[in-house]
Amino acid sequence: MTSSDNGGDPLLRLRGVSKNFGPVQALTEVDVDIRAGEVTALVGDNGAGKSVLIKCIAGIHAPDHGQIFWDGEPVRIRTPRDAASLGIETVYQDLALCDNLDIVQNMFLGREREHVVFLDEEAMETSAQETLSSLAVTTVRSIRQPVASLSGGQRQSVAIAKAVLWDAKLVIMDEPTASLTRHEVDALLGLVADLKAKGICIVFVSHRLDEVLEVAERVTVLRDGAKVGTFQASEMNDKKLAMLMTGKAFAYDTAEVDFSHRAVLLSVRNLTRPGHFADVSFDIHEGEILGLTGLLGSGRTELALSLFGMNPAASGEIRLAGKPLSLRSNRQAIDEGIAYVSEDRLTLGLVLEQPISSNTLITVLDKLANRFGLVDEGTKRSVVRRWIDDLAIKVSNPENAAKTLSGGNQQRVVLAKWMATKPRLLILDSPTVGVDINAKDGIYDVVRKLAASGVAVLMISDEIPEVHYHANRVLIMRQGRIVGEHHPHAASEAELRTAVNA
Repeated sequence: MTSSDNGGDPLLRLRGVSKNFGPVQALTEVDVDIRAGEVTALVGDNGAGKSVLIKCIAGIHAPDHGQIFWDGEPVRIRTPRDAASLGIETVYQDLALCDNLDIVQNMFLGREREHVVFLDEEAMETSAQETLSSLAVTTVRSIRQPVASLSGGQRQSVAIAKAVLWDAKLVIMDEPTASLTRHEVDALLGLVADLKAKGICIVFVSHRLDEVLEVAERVTVLRDGAKVGTFQASEMNDKKLAMLMTGKAFAYDTAEVDFSHRAVLLSVRNLTRPGHFADVSFDIHEGEILGLTGLLGSGRTELALSLFGMNPAASGEIRLAGKPLSLRSNRQAIDEGIAYVSEDRLTLGLVLEQPISSNTLITVLDKLANRFGLVDEGTKRSVVRRWIDDLAIKVSNPENAAKTLSGGNQQRVVLAKWMATKPRLLILDSPTVGVDINAKDGIYDVVRKLAASGVAVLMISDEIPEVHYHANRVLIMRQGRIVGEHHPHAASEAELRTAVNA
């Protein structure tokens, strides 16, 4: 396993780039080469320096030391406009698109008059359509539809097309697949291949190591602000990369566990909600982790919402510990001991501007309040500290805003919020989306401990390794129906992937 920065002349070269923020050394003497028509992945744990490095390239941060070369010439990139003038475009995780504007308006935002004296709507539409067509983006119904109406994958495509429209030579993609389904990820990776075929450089930043190895020729690994090395993707696997990123080995095994002697906690029979799912039946035992996977539109999340009382089923039966339930609201589900961790923690799981303590207690404030409706500060601090300790949430001050936490710690706060309700059934919808490998491992450990305490867990994910290695059984859903059951101890990850994509 050797470093591999040799090859053709790079379009972008960084030499000895360092950056500090006060006492924090974010980057230390980092060297990176990016070649034309190549996909270079940039990986590392949270805090490794990935975001700082790409912001130095994008003109948001100026390096304290070091040199940047563009096409062999030294350059200073002081602003994003400087970067754009060279042909460097960055597609950030939040995409920086305006929901109230349509696709054309977003693609030309801020540049409407760069090449014309007067605003030429027809020319703008033509350029936008040609760019989308050249990238084989065919899923949008109209280039005049509002961005707010687009799916996550469509929004990513528009953001990338916007970069290409302005003659990008290098496109940096910051966690482009973090909030996408597997179907959308496949489409995005196809789009990356199209960009590469056009001779455009790609810097691909991602926590999803399987995607990194699928799309990149070379992988640059950062750890604690320093470069570990650049490696040929063909010589790597996810375990080697994880070791390089963290210095730790992550080895997950499958084992047969017999739950037949355990009580059935959740029993679902012939559950149907027309247009979403039909005739769904399964059981989850106490302490069992049941995985649920399937492609986009398979009905996974819709089923979860019905089990949480958000979208009541039209027919069928739900029993919790033998008791029949007719769930009509999430409040009712919570009262029965059902908790739901949404896939979208940023908008549905947390109030990011509010303190970590308030987010942790929001589900149980009524139970902590005295007869006057007030919560004793000592009780509040004690409960918050208990869950911070139990879930190993890394937080300097519980009164800090939730937005100050890393993605992995935010997800733990969401878990704490629901564990405070003392649930019997925990529904996890894509529990590790957008978090790094260390944080994922921590969340898996929390889930295993919850299951060991007797909590039944329904783990929904489109990441095949996640359900294969971290669930006791896996149900496969397709077009609203359960079409198969996978036993990780008896079948391989590859067999599960084949069954899901059949």
